[in-house]
Amino acid sequence: MALILMLLVPGAVGLWLVTGGRGLDAHTARVVALVAATVGGLAAVVAAAMRPVVDRAWIPDLGVRWHFAIDGISAPLVVLTAVIGVLVVAHAWVEQPWTDTHLGLPRGSAATYLGALLLVETGALAAFAARDAVLFFIAFEVVLVPMWVLISRYGDPKSAAARADASARFILYTAVGSTLMLVGILLLVGQAGTADLDALPAAAGALGQGPQTLIAVLLTLGLAVKVPVFPLHTWLPAAHTTAPTAGSVLLAAVLLKLGTYGLVRLPLANVPDGFARIAPGLAIAGVVGILWGGLICLVERDLKRLIAFSSVAHMGFVVLGLASGSATGLQAALIGNIAHGVISALLFVIVGGLKHRWGSVDLAVVRPALREVSPRLGFALILGLAAGLGLPGLAGFWGEFLALVAAWEPAHHEGVLRTCAVIAAVGAALAAAYALRVARIVWVGDAVPDAATDDPVAGALDRIDTRTPDTRGVELAVLAVLVAAVVTIGVVPHTVLSVTAAAAEALVGGGR
Repeated sequence: MALILMLLVPGAVGLWLVTGGRGLDAHTARVVALVAATVGGLAAVVAAAMRPVVDRAWIPDLGVRWHFAIDGISAPLVVLTAVIGVLVVAHAWVEQPWTDTHLGLPRGSAATYLGALLLVETGALAAFAARDAVLFFIAFEVVLVPMWVLISRYGDPKSAAARADASARFILYTAVGSTLMLVGILLLVGQAGTADLDALPAAAGALGQGPQTLIAVLLTLGLAVKVPVFPLHTWLPAAHTTAPTAGSVLLAAVLLKLGTYGLVRLPLANVPDGFARIAPGLAIAGVVGILWGGLICLVERDLKRLIAFSSVAHMGFVVLGLASGSATGLQAALIGNIAHGVISALLFVIVGGLKHRWGSVDLAVVRPALREVSPRLGFALILGLAAGLGLPGLAGFWGEFLALVAAWEPAHHEGVLRTCAVIAAVGAALAAAYALRVARIVWVGDAVPDAATDDPVAGALDRIDTRTPDTRGVELAVLAVLVAAVVTIGVVPHTVLSVTAAAAEALVGGGR
């Protein structure tokens, strides 16, 4: 029942909101969506703890089953998605993208916006719980249309051209990636004779070197678009910059995880020999992304775009862990996924709040020191930046540290992986550099008085009152949950590692 409610409640309510419920006023729509997200979230937490199974025939002629279950690999991602789903709906009390207009044109209803959020959450939950390869692909695709709606209709109202470009890139890139992934899944299922993800590893293990490598290449390329892995990442900064805050949070904290989860569940689990052959190329692409993202973040002026490029760098560590082929590397990828989810969500909520207050997040504009005018918001920003640079004691440290350890002692291709580990360590230093750059500009700031007055104190107070009010209410509650998650995972990583350990060992055959 918990597994069914986890998918049925947010999915059904979300579909109703974007169809029959569009006439609801904003307050009613928000209450309905929050109740649905909360019920679905509680059901997801229960399902992650109880590990129920739903297995029914769906398309018997094709051997496709309505098969959902949760294991140690998917459980943390299910909980992450459920929590983020509640937070993004609650955030609709802070930011209302449907109320903005451009040239007097309406941008859609609150119900459509909230329904799209619930549908993205439902698709992600279904993908993480799917135990049939074809069902996984279908759930994977469910998130595309509602996310496109969030970007194209409810994105930044200042430029319709930017929204059109970002949403088109999102659809085109992910559609191409999905096509490659679908071809790989069909080849895998056709060769193995089953779509059951529990039976596929044994059935696909008998495939020859050529078929395994071809399937691994197709699946990895298709999923690398969603991660995204360099150089397939160019759709991400535009999508993040344009999307509303809740859309950016879902995109970074949940949708990117569909790519890395797919890499674990499909090529790594089912065609491990083929995946091992292409692992050096994947590792190299990952560390190039780490360096590339870090270097861009050192000069990027738009703060929201900077956080987007930092995601490319951080996901590079996840990819490096997977490429190592060891249990340690898989553990690094799994905890890195969760850590990046909560850290990126925290930073995008903060940056979205700053953009709402300031009108833009251009780092070249001189602004008052956030530590002086908004101490609670400033504290959350500093903690998010510290977690992003991998400071010990915060969530980001464990994924990056374990990824470097795994790359230094990989299960294969030792020379290439060790070189990648050294380069990735340099990328970690870049993360510290751009995080400190942002802290210096935004947190330290410059409390310059207004030109209209000769009194520095009066000018500073005027900016405090009118330009950067501190966080409170729902926004403060959302930030508090994310801050608590960042600290808890950093201080007690066992909360994640203990859940994934047995499944990781089993999946890589007890490798190091």
